[in-house]
Parts: sequence; structure tokens; C-alpha cells
Amino acid sequence: MAKKTKQPSSKVWSMLSVGSAMLAATVVKQLLDGLWRLATGKKPPQDLADPEVSGREAFAWAIVSAAAIAAARMFANRKAAQYYTKSTGKVPPGVGDSSKSKASTSA
Repeated sequence: MAKKTKQPSSKVWSMLSVGSAMLAATVVKQLLDGLWRLATGKKPPQDLADPEVSGREAFAWAIVSAAAIAAARMFANRKAAQYYTKSTGKVPPGVGDSSKSKASTSA
């Protein structure tokens, strides 16, 4: 049997998608930290389990930061996929595969 090897485009896509998501998450985290300080006058909570952090503050930070970072990562991955497609003429490996298989199994 022949061993499957990853195509170079798969490695390029992996690096592009991971790198863009990490960069987006870092930028949004810095932005959120600044906005939190502006809104509350305090640093954002570092340890949400810390008893000195109020439950309301911990919950607000968890919701806001998780939603913003997830949205930024999704946006970055979509833009990276568009760039990859425009550059190579192909859809990135693994992108769109799950929606096709779900549609065919649910029909």
C-alpha cells in the first residue's frame, strides 16, 4: 500500500489558517483589554475563578472575550480561505467538505 502524503498546498493552507487565526485572536484580545480598561477603569480579570473577581464581572468578561475572539478567528479564517482560493484557484483542503457530506447524508 502506498502511504498518503500531505500535499504542499495542504501545509500552506494549514500555516495560513492557523497563523491568521492566531493573529486575529491576539489583536482582538489587545483591543478587548483596552476597551475593558476604558469601560471599567480596571484591568480585565486574569483568573475568572479568583474570589476577588465578582461573578458578574467574570461572566461579562468570559462572554465578551469568547464571542469577540471566536468572531475574529472565524473572520480571519474566511479571509484566509478567500485569499488561498484567489491565489491558487482551488478551495483550501478540508474547507467545504463537511457541509457537502452533511447535506448528502441528511437528504
